[in-house]
Amino acid sequence: MKLSFSAAVYSSAPTWLPAYPIEVVIPRLAAMGYDGIEIVAASPHAYPAYLDDARRKSLRGLLDRHGLTVSGMLAAPGGGPGNNVASPLPEERTGAVRHTCEVLELCSQLGGETLIFVAGWRIYGVEEERAWSWTCECLREIGRAAEALGITVAIEPTPADSNIVESGGDALRLMREVDLPNVKVMFDTFHVLYRNEVLSDYVEELKQHLRYVHLAERGRLAPGDGDTDFRSVIAALKDAGYNGFLTVEAGFNRRDVDPDAVARRAHDYLRSVLRDVATRH
Repeated sequence: MKLSFSAAVYSSAPTWLPAYPIEVVIPRLAAMGYDGIEIVAASPHAYPAYLDDARRKSLRGLLDRHGLTVSGMLAAPGGGPGNNVASPLPEERTGAVRHTCEVLELCSQLGGETLIFVAGWRIYGVEEERAWSWTCECLREIGRAAEALGITVAIEPTPADSNIVESGGDALRLMREVDLPNVKVMFDTFHVLYRNEVLSDYVEELKQHLRYVHLAERGRLAPGDGDTDFRSVIAALKDAGYNGFLTVEAGFNRRDVDPDAVARRAHDYLRSVLRDVATRH
């Protein structure tokens, strides 16, 4: 398994500060020893509309020089337009799909092979099944566009933030209804803990279709800064044959944070856990 770090805590999504250009973040994470970087499509990082061809090529070269792989990308779900694929406004659904496809293209240009899909959210007055249907329709369109680029879409259950795909079972149901070979599932330990569920149970439930994993403590603390047993979930992933990225997604939910400190502590802790799991299994 490889370690990656979500650059959300270095960007302006969803809080405005702190914020660092992606050209600054890439060498910092590489120097800490990370194998990959997860990029949120937000300014000042990699908002597609703000990146011309020259800057895209420059970013790809910077990643290659520092030996970092783009472990995944995602369209920032919040903010102005919203990117809500379950919106009752057809214009918003169309805009969300269009923007996500722009992120797909950028992901491919930067060498990434995974798009994280956060399902929409049901707003007041919308029936649950109608919102689900809209999400499914939009994801099918996104999945087809991703397939043409050789990208896998990983559905993320987000119960702490949303209200459509809240559990591993929900993610599997959506995956099966979309029914595309490149649409898989993932989980985020922060959201599993929010539901007071057992982390390793998600590995067992999703393992056949598991594409990606986010790691964070309760409160979006870095792994190792709380009392969660990450060793058990990493051991379960090893037993399940998972060999993808373990991506730290921590610290971005508040302003009072030092991104470098979060990234460094998480890296050192998880490297020690990976070594321990490797020697004892």
